[in-house]
Parts: sequence; structure tokens; C-alpha cells
Amino acid sequence: MSHTISLALEGLSCGHCVKRVKEALEQRDDVEQASVTQQEAQVTGSADAAALIATVEEAGYHATLNGDSHPKPEPLTASEPPPEALTTVAETQPAQQPENAQFLLIDGMSCASCVSRVEKALEKVPGVTQARVNLGERSALVMGDVSAQQLVEAVDAAGYHAQPVQDEQERRDKQQSSARKAMRRFSWQAALALAFGAPLMIWGMLGDNMMLSDANRSLWLAIGAATLLIMVVAGGHFYRSAWRSLRNGSATMDTLVALGTAAAWIYSISVALWPAFFPMQARHLYFEASVMIIGLINLGHALEQRARQRSSKALERLLDLTPAQARLVSEQGEVQVPLSAVQPGMTLRLTTGDRVPVDGEISEGEAWLDEAMLTGEAVPQGKRVGDKVYAGTLVQDGAVRFVARATGQHTALSRIIHLVRQAQSSKPDVGRLADRISAVFVPVVVAIALISAAIWYLFGPQPQIAYTLVIATTVLIIACPCALGLATPMSIIAGVGRAAELGVLVRDADALQRASRIDTLVFDKTGTLTAGAPQLDEVLTWRDWSRDAVVQAAAALERNASHPLAQAIVAAAGAASSGEIAQFRTIRGKGVSGILDGKALLLGNAALMQDNAVDLQQAQPDIERLSRQGATPVLLAQAGELIGLITLRDRLRPESKAALARLRQAGYRLMMLTGDREETARAIAQEAGIDEVIAGVLPEAKAQTIAALQQQGRRVAMVGDGINDAPALAQADVGIAMGGGSDVAVETAPITLMRADLNSVADALALASATLRNIRQNLLGAFIYNSLGIPLAAGALYPLTGALLSPVVAGAAMALSSITVVGNANRLLRFCPRPRQ
Repeated sequence: MSHTISLALEGLSCGHCVKRVKEALEQRDDVEQASVTQQEAQVTGSADAAALIATVEEAGYHATLNGDSHPKPEPLTASEPPPEALTTVAETQPAQQPENAQFLLIDGMSCASCVSRVEKALEKVPGVTQARVNLGERSALVMGDVSAQQLVEAVDAAGYHAQPVQDEQERRDKQQSSARKAMRRFSWQAALALAFGAPLMIWGMLGDNMMLSDANRSLWLAIGAATLLIMVVAGGHFYRSAWRSLRNGSATMDTLVALGTAAAWIYSISVALWPAFFPMQARHLYFEASVMIIGLINLGHALEQRARQRSSKALERLLDLTPAQARLVSEQGEVQVPLSAVQPGMTLRLTTGDRVPVDGEISEGEAWLDEAMLTGEAVPQGKRVGDKVYAGTLVQDGAVRFVARATGQHTALSRIIHLVRQAQSSKPDVGRLADRISAVFVPVVVAIALISAAIWYLFGPQPQIAYTLVIATTVLIIACPCALGLATPMSIIAGVGRAAELGVLVRDADALQRASRIDTLVFDKTGTLTAGAPQLDEVLTWRDWSRDAVVQAAAALERNASHPLAQAIVAAAGAASSGEIAQFRTIRGKGVSGILDGKALLLGNAALMQDNAVDLQQAQPDIERLSRQGATPVLLAQAGELIGLITLRDRLRPESKAALARLRQAGYRLMMLTGDREETARAIAQEAGIDEVIAGVLPEAKAQTIAALQQQGRRVAMVGDGINDAPALAQADVGIAMGGGSDVAVETAPITLMRADLNSVADALALASATLRNIRQNLLGAFIYNSLGIPLAAGALYPLTGALLSPVVAGAAMALSSITVVGNANRLLRFCPRPRQ
């Protein structure tokens, strides 16, 4: 007898691992089907647990028996797809953050060079498999079997400071606290430096007072001392960071600021202390430049900090959805308890206006829930006994009691938050290119500054020493790679956060880049284009049997079955009972038989009827017609005579036609890939408006079909339900999993749609294009800024204008470039997909 064995899996880390284990299991002759996630495998067939565990071990992974194996009824007809292809499987395990993921908050990073240095330091720690450092959020996500203390020590050794974070609420509290402190610090430091530097600069410009003379020497010595104090108090963090970098053999943005401002001050104080060593025309002082540059850059950091906080608002809104308390129902009555006290199995109560505190299942009552922030679905969803409710959703009307099933980090909302956080810490290829450039950018800028200064000193006009100082300082200041380092992470933070608001989960930023280049969309049929739940449609009867009598007899045979087709028949019959079935028997691949009220019944496909000499001549035209229309005919016979034909149909999703038309208008090539029969697939495709159909394909062959399209030069996105489509989702350039967020969907596909709506596919692709376009705009702006700014700072326009770029203007331009990048990225927070048809 066929049975299902549940195995707990270890060692699987990606969709390709899932694919490998699934293929290994299904290559066995005694395995009919295997559904595999990174955590477990559900294997149907006659194989015993020991043999299956051995197969997984041979594939290079580890398996143990879950202990919840159970018999499974035979399929109703051999020609039908397996049940998993007709329904979206609910989560069988609570989602949780991987145990080998460590989240750190990093202090002291100021540019892409810092990111590169911290990443290298973390990746050198034994046990670390991957480190993702995000300049936009000043954070690091580290994968691997390693302790938080080891990571903190590595970051400290690199010249920065790290704080480990255990959960999202702790991360949020620490990050918000750090951001507020940084905002206040940058604000008062900017105010102090600008309050001193601006009047000094205006006074010097109005009366040409920047030249040292015997009359004002004492004044300038006092100003020099005050300037030094301001530099230490308002800009000390630049010099401390530069010194740490120097000790570690690296250079960062702070190195450039420290070198430029220190050079200006040292030159100026040298002129004030020893004027005899400088010709009269070289006694120009730059005290105001040092403090103005520090003030402007601090102001830029403060404004950037405020803009960065806005970029994380989408994620913060998700965190705000979970209430602090829950209403616990006990024998003593109802009592408010802290959310941390709620455990699985407890019964909780919800009324109108409440936020659901944890994931659970309704045990009593009915309600309408707003799930928009979880799935993007704006229409409230009706919930009744047996339906699932999810943490963070809002009860709009009604009252229910529900049993807690998943709490804390195991809820669907926590999984979404973790996936968003993971995606925001990742980088697409275009971002990694910027990081590689930034890693060598500072040393190159220092070299350019020195070369430019040498050229002006050797060949420039009098006084050479003054021009040399201005050139070197201005080049160092204007070339700070802040904008370059922020260009990618700020767009990713905003884009992934906006995607979460739209009900689109992006696991990796690289998926956004690949999705922006897609030209071919391949759709699974069942559960993707169709609703995934067959419904009873047409019923034909013979031998004076009524429609209700045929349905009731068929339901009696299938009352205890779990196959979706059987469930559809039972659901159509309602609660009424037609009696008990005697001598029930499953005929493998064909149907079932039994005795009802003393009469033998057969229910199944045409092959079952032919094996039992049932004449189908009168029903043959209807069987062929219904098959061409994409329906599944199920035949019922009594005592060797045909008495009924029940039609089951998996209907097209209501939005499928409009969504596919929208994708076609956007220029995508649309295809259907299904394991169903050719006739059924063609009928659904014609109704949906898809011209290209590949039918009768097994799950393993789906991946091969995707690979064949890729060999033709196509960039392919596979859209499926994440169960039987897992190999194809892993093979495609971009896998997009529909609906519900099942374990396989989330783990295999880099993009998961929390709403089972094909319009979300178009939304996801449009947002991917918008995000990559935004990244390119930021990178282009940063590159143009540096490409133009460095030559201008080096004096390229001096032969034409006779003027040099002021170091103060350079500092303002550098700060403005960072603010511009962050502001442009935040436009993604207002991204709206094209209105649906």
C-alpha cells in the first residue's frame, strides 16, 4: 500500500540542494512522488524509511524520520496530476530565521571602502560562509557556523565597532537609538562648525582679510587655536577613523576629509607662526575652510541619516503590526498577557479592531480580516472555523477564538521581515562592481591629489605653495566616495521595502537585476493560472438516476479520501450521507469500488470502466467534448452499467486574463508549462490567452524545458506554486512563487508573491525594473560627479577662468552628492504599479 513518510532534512542550503534531493528520491522505483523543502521531505510510495534515509545520505545530505508518516489514498485516476499539483500546500513547519545567520550593527562606517574592509574582516573568520555589509543601514548579515563574539572581535580589529542583534525588535530598538544619537551628534557638530566657520568666511571675503599681516597676526593665531578646538570637538570622529584606518593599512572617506582639513589648518598655522618663511603673496589662510568643510559634511551626514531612516519605514511598518499584548482565553476567563507569554496551543480571542498577535487557526466564530500589509490584498478576507490567521493582520469586523500555532520568530510575519532584511543586505552584480571600484578609489584619489599638487608646485603660478595646498585639499574633499557607496544599498533598501508593502518578497537583490532583464515568462497551470482547487461542474445521468443521486453515491465512495478531486465531489454533495460503503477498494491509477445498499459501484476513469466491461458508447462524445474543454470526466457505474458522468474543472483565476494581457502588452513572451494532458492544457491556455503550451511534462522535465529555453538565448522567469515546480523555479533565471508563502516557494524562488494574484507578477517585474533603473541613476550620478569634480578640483578650468574651486565648495558638493543619492533612492517608496485592468 502506498504511504507517505516525512523526513527531517539537514544540510540543504539552496534551491539546487532541494532539486538534488528530490531527484535522488524520485529516481527510486518504490517512490511515486517527493515534495522537498530545505527542512523536510514528504515522500509518497512503498519505500521504507531506512531506504529513503540512505538515499538522502548518498546524495550528500542528512535525514531522520519525522515521526508523522501516514497512509495516503491512491489517486482517483492515473491520468490526473498528483494532488500537490492541484493545491497550494500550507506550511508544514513554522518559518524561522536560519540558525547560522548573525545580524550585526556596525558603527564607524562612512563609505564603500569601509564596507569592503568590514566584509573582508568578517569573511576571514573561520566558519563564515558569507558576509553582507550594508552601508545604507550600517549593518552586517553574516552566514556561517560562528559565534557573535568572534564576529565582533573581527570587526573591532578592523577598526570599527559591532553590536550583535538577536531579533528584529532588538535590532529595531538599537538601530533607532543609534540613528537618533547619530542625528543629534551630526546636527550639533554641524551647527557648531558652521556657526564659527560661516561668519569667519564672510568676514574674510568682504575685506580680503584672509591674508596674514603684522597687524592681524595675533588675531589669526587666536582664530587658529579656536579653529583647532572646533575641529577636534566637531570633527574628531573624522580624525579618529582616519587614524584607525591608517593603523590597519587602509584608507576611507574619513581619511580624505582628515587629510584635506588637517593640511589646510597645518598650512595656515604655519603661516601664522612663521610668516618669514612664506612670501607675501603666499600668506593666505584657510582656517575657515577646515571648519566649513567639517560643518558641511556633518550636515550632509545628518540629512542623509534622516533620509536613510525613511528608507526603512516599510520594514518598520511591518514591525509595528504586531501588538504588544494578546487576549488569552482560559478557564478563569479572559486576561491580557504580554505577547512573549503566548505559546503554541493557547486559545486567544479577537474582536473588531484587534491586530492578530500570532499565527493560528480559528476554532470558533467568523470575522473579516484586512491582510493588506501581509499579502498586499486590499479586499478584506472572510475567515471562519478552520481558516488560518496571521500575525499582524487586522480584524475589521467580527469576533473569533483561535488556537495559536506559531509565535515569536516562527510567524509568517517574522519570516517576511527576515526575508526583507536579508534582501536589503544583499547586492546585485551592478552594486558589487561599485564596491570593487570603491575599494581602490581612496588610494587612487590620494595619488591624484599628490600628483596634481606636484604639478601645480612645479609648473603653477606664484605662490606655488598656496596653489598646491588648495589643489590637494580640494581634490581630497570633493572625491569622497560617499555617493558611490550609498548608490546601490539605498536603492535596494527602498525597493525591497516597497516590494514588501506590495506583497512581493524578494530574497536577494540579484534577483531584481535578473528580473529586470526577463523576456520570457513561463507559467505553471494548476495553482498558478488556475485556482488550484477543482470544482464540480457538469453532471450527466443515465438509467433514471437523478443528478443528486449520482453525486451522493460518488461522494459516499470518496468520503474518506483526501485527493482534491475526491474532496471536490464530497464538497458538492454537502453534509448529507448516502450510507456506508462496504468492501471499499482502491484500484491503483484508475479509481475506487465498493458496495452501497447492496449494489456494486465503480467510480473512476474510462480505463476502469473498460476493465469491468462497462459500455461507454453513449458517453464517449461527452467524454471527448469535456476533455477538450479542459475538464476531468469521472465516470460512475452500478452493476456493470454506466449511470453517471461527473465533470470536475479547475477554473481559471478571475484575474488571469487581464494580468496576462498586461504582461503581453509589456512585451513579454508568455508560455504555459504543465504536467497535465495536452487537451486540458490547450483549453486553459486558449481561455487565458496563451499561445505557446508545453504539456505532459513531469516535474523533473520542467527544469530541462527551462534550460532548453535558456540555451536559445531566452531570459526566463518561471511562475509556479513552489511545490512540483521547485526544480524549474531553481533552474530559471528568476523563480517567482505564487501564493501563500509555502516553505518550498520561499526557499526555492528568489521572489515570492504573498498574494495568489497574477497581477503581482507584473507588479514584481515592474518594481524590479524601477529599482535597477534607480540604482543605475545613482551610480551614473556618482560617477559623473567624481568624473567632473576631480578634474575641476585639480584646476582644469584655471587656464580658462583664472579661478580654482574652493575647498569649501568642494565640501558642500560632496555632502550634496550623498543627499541626492539617498533622495533619489527614496523615490522608490512612492512607486505605484500600473493600474490593473
